[in-house]
Amino acid sequence: MKRAATKTPEAPAAPANGTSEHQSLSKYIQARFDECSRSQKDVAQYIVDHLDEAAFQTAEELARRANTSSSTVVRFSQALGFEGFPELQAAAREEYRRVNAKAAKQGAPSGSTPLFSLDQNEFEAALAADHLNIEDTARKVSRSSVEALIEAIVGAEKVLVAGTDQMAFFASYLRHLLMLLDLRVDVVASPSQEALSRLGRIDPETLVIGLSAGRPHPLVVRAMKLARHRQARTAAITDATLSEVAKLAQIKLYYSSNSPAYVRSHSALLSIIQALAYGVYAQDTAQYDDRIKAFRLK
Repeated sequence: MKRAATKTPEAPAAPANGTSEHQSLSKYIQARFDECSRSQKDVAQYIVDHLDEAAFQTAEELARRANTSSSTVVRFSQALGFEGFPELQAAAREEYRRVNAKAAKQGAPSGSTPLFSLDQNEFEAALAADHLNIEDTARKVSRSSVEALIEAIVGAEKVLVAGTDQMAFFASYLRHLLMLLDLRVDVVASPSQEALSRLGRIDPETLVIGLSAGRPHPLVVRAMKLARHRQARTAAITDATLSEVAKLAQIKLYYSSNSPAYVRSHSALLSIIQALAYGVYAQDTAQYDDRIKAFRLK
């Protein structure tokens, strides 16, 4: 009697988009990041750093936050192998659930007690977002990176802070705080002849700090590349982990910039800048107190 052949069950096909229970959406995006167009990289950066928003926002809302168009969000989803944005969002929600379930199992706090009632107005919503940004930044910032940057500032012969547009204010404020301690600090905030000449004076004794939010300005990227070429120390303070400025930096500090408003929140960035200056001051309070007095008498 002939024995009937048994069929071997076929293994389930791997998802076309490359995500699976072993590879999260965030890791998959990071692996494919260099293949993306410039505008798609803005979307990629925002999703990786704001997974909770990507999981529950519409394509239009996500596009607004990433400073791009909803069609770019859809094309980005398709470039990753998804049929469209809803399928990408489903993967984001799945990762968000896994991350939160893991945190709950380990006993980690799932979030802070809300500052305001559920029927908060726009003013209260913005303040609550700023509060959460500072708390989130404080939880995630690396102490070793902070200490390394403070030591680099103290040990540098001169510091150059590069930040344009909205970052120009924070670059100038960091310069002001460090100059109170009588440190040599320059700012590059625009492609003017004077600013370009400051870039030309970068040498191995210089510390270059690049500030960026979202897509970095080409001038800031140029400053970081020039610093690397001339073997100067480099540091980045940014809200995007996949930022080109962060990739060029030896020391990296990240801050959270979530906001319900039409612009990013920079409350956490301001806190980092003030905390860094205080950290430098704390290295030698007696010496810096004398310098502050002398500076005010000038």
